Amino acid sequence: MKKILIANRGEIALRVIRTARKMGIATVAVYSEADRQALHVRQADEAICIGPAPSIQSYLNKDRILEAAKKTGADAIHPGYGFLSENATFAKAVQKAGLTFIGPNPDSIKLMGSKLAAKEAVKKYNIPLVPGLDQAIDDPVRAVELAHQIGFPILIKASAGGGGKGMRIVENEAELASQMERAISEAKSAFGDGSVFIEKYVTKPRHIEIQVLADSHGNTLSLFERECSIQRRHQKVVEEAPSAILTPAIRKAMGEAAVLVARSCNYLGAGTVEFLVDENLNFYFLEMNTRLQVEHPVTELITGLDLVEQQIRIARGEALAFGQDELRLQGHAVELRVYAEDPFHQFLPSIGRISTYEKPEGPGIRLDDGYEAGMEIPIYYDPLIAKLIAYGPTRDVAISRLHKAIEEYKIEGIATTLPFGKFVMEHPAFRSGNFDTGFVNRYFTPEALAAQRAEEGEIAAFIAALLYYDHAKQLNVPDPSPSEWFRKR
Repeated sequence: MKKILIANRGEIALRVIRTARKMGIATVAVYSEADRQALHVRQADEAICIGPAPSIQSYLNKDRILEAAKKTGADAIHPGYGFLSENATFAKAVQKAGLTFIGPNPDSIKLMGSKLAAKEAVKKYNIPLVPGLDQAIDDPVRAVELAHQIGFPILIKASAGGGGKGMRIVENEAELASQMERAISEAKSAFGDGSVFIEKYVTKPRHIEIQVLADSHGNTLSLFERECSIQRRHQKVVEEAPSAILTPAIRKAMGEAAVLVARSCNYLGAGTVEFLVDENLNFYFLEMNTRLQVEHPVTELITGLDLVEQQIRIARGEALAFGQDELRLQGHAVELRVYAEDPFHQFLPSIGRISTYEKPEGPGIRLDDGYEAGMEIPIYYDPLIAKLIAYGPTRDVAISRLHKAIEEYKIEGIATTLPFGKFVMEHPAFRSGNFDTGFVNRYFTPEALAAQRAEEGEIAAFIAALLYYDHAKQLNVPDPSPSEWFRKR
């Protein structure tokens, strides 16, 4: 493998470039017309435009990407995450073109891309599943019968879904039919597949996932867990590793279950098995993401592994150079996704030019970003600016370091989720580890954020006043009025 085309943009494209360069592998960046001046375009060894700004005409255009790979002589494609990373048709087309797809085989992607098919595949391994109906349903009458069997509240979910789309919580029978209709409509619109299923809604769940690696030599390993319960609109914003609540025994059991899930679909490469964990630490299989996760840096920091490097080595046919018993948890890592979103206005996207961009530094701080001052946040793509990660020997140290880094990270010209990240780092529920996926709905409001900012302003003003009066006492300032000698003249 001598040259990798990166079928993505932004910080993940830069992330792949860094590892490829370290391994002595040349890189090709692809870009849309909107990304002509993007950092990943400048950092790669080669760059080629693949179309207009809309992603459907560029980053989602399979033919254009394959043409770019052929034109530049790339022998492998890394899909990053998002866009075509979990598209089985694209993975198959890459292989058919005689190129290496740095990811799982198309069959694994297709199987795990359907939540219903994935549940069916893992059943034979006795993986715990949330109670419910593991088949598509569109009959409201049948749905009511099932809901009464498993008990309200229930969750309607899109089979092909993700990111909270096609998902509805139903508290009672009266709202089931309307919520089911909305879920089916949203699933059709987002995924082209209106299949939905019903399962028991786990109250106050934690969202905990297990990173896995699998090679072509029969080795499948778990790389411990990531806690991903701080979410807004069912999308992750803060992640950490390890989880503050798992015991060694439960961690081991979840790791073993994740390995079995990977084996159920003959998995290859880096993947993530997601679980729901209830108040009693019972865990249930949720889904498998057949790609590198956005939050992979926290796993890298606690294991000392470069997951992109492992992806590339596995794709080259190499065996994993370590076993399960050799992996050790080392310290703690916390990550904040820095989005161009306004937390004071329901996290609406904030589009515009970045006027100021000052990066934080310090012990244990890592910043995976894709922007700099003067660049525009385009409206066409996910508004992720960067991932700010802090590592420390303990959870408290990692949180304190991330808090300090958030304060030092200066981004002006657009709104960002930095104030929200600070809110989370300071909240007693998060610092104690006593939280779940309802954290944002339970504790966060724009008013709470404004109050926090106002309180900080008052404290700063008070300190400034104290310093002023203290300095005034120490300084002997001459009287500026004219002297008697001057007047007599």
